[in-house]
Amino acid sequence: MSPRHAPIPIFDGHNDTLLDMPVTGRSFFERAGHGHIDLPRAREGNLIGGMFAVFIPDPDLDVPPPSGDVEDPAAGLGAPTSAYSDPAKMPPQMSLEHAQREALRTIARLYRVERESGGQASVVRTAADIRDCMERGVLAMELHMEGAEAIDPDLDALEVFHAAGLRSLGICWSRPNRFGHGVPFAFPSTADTGPGLSELGVALVKACNDLRVLVDLSHLNEAGFWDVARHSNAPLVCTHSNVHAISPSSRNLSARQLDAIRDSDGLVGLNFHVGFLRPDGEREPDMDLGIMCDHMDAMIERLGPTRVALGSDFDGATMPSAIGDASGLQNLIDAMRARGYDDDTLRAIGYGNWLRVLELTWGA
Repeated sequence: MSPRHAPIPIFDGHNDTLLDMPVTGRSFFERAGHGHIDLPRAREGNLIGGMFAVFIPDPDLDVPPPSGDVEDPAAGLGAPTSAYSDPAKMPPQMSLEHAQREALRTIARLYRVERESGGQASVVRTAADIRDCMERGVLAMELHMEGAEAIDPDLDALEVFHAAGLRSLGICWSRPNRFGHGVPFAFPSTADTGPGLSELGVALVKACNDLRVLVDLSHLNEAGFWDVARHSNAPLVCTHSNVHAISPSSRNLSARQLDAIRDSDGLVGLNFHVGFLRPDGEREPDMDLGIMCDHMDAMIERLGPTRVALGSDFDGATMPSAIGDASGLQNLIDAMRARGYDDDTLRAIGYGNWLRVLELTWGA
């Protein structure tokens, strides 16, 4: 009989649970048979916290997809949709009024979860807060924005959202906005799909640096990535992306991008979406977890073991069936252990590397 290992604590770099909950009508505090994260399943998988995304649905679409269409209620919100695969057919840019109204609704949802949790969940603003939650067995929830549509051209809303707890921001989702251009979903494709940041986008990066808000590059196109690299004084971070050399999706990172992240002492969180993992780009969840280990091996080869972590995309993508939801996180850990990863490296990937880069970005 193989020895039993203590479960590795996991801080997750991305989820869309705040969007999925009202779509599916489930409670955060009861174990559901659909979606990916609720408190019981987080406990089962030793998920100790993560970045809870505020995603603003386009008002003209019936289904609000952070990564795509709802196809299977048990699979989160699905895989990339054709609405965001062709730059010429993107929905029109949403109004600031719509974006701010939806952002406030989602942020309020996060704080209601905290209030109704009876001390079982807490919104965190510092790495020290995350460590404290770990010690007390409290789920650490960090407020993230996936797309800056709710931020006005004067950046006043950034100050307000920061005061409300915002600590990480993706400039774009996979659509353009006033600050830059997200990479459309395409396979096979590179992320070299359009122009870089606008002047407002550069100003937003500098304002985030001043406020010590982490800038997430996961959905940004390649020109925008290099603009951030040029203008930011913080580590470069992709919270939920994979390796283009293994799976040539537009959402995945080139060797040159990985090298820039390494040189900035940044981090990449491994995305669990099967379409960004599989070499064939298919959305079939019956996938060997060895493919995830292949991506992790390749990232460590270029970045080193202190600059890789996990960024699941739970509740916003199609998960490998061998993981399923947050309760199956230790299955990935077991696969990595079978690949030869020791427990010190697994703890670094599970949570330590996130704490390192968040301390660098946010301060101690």
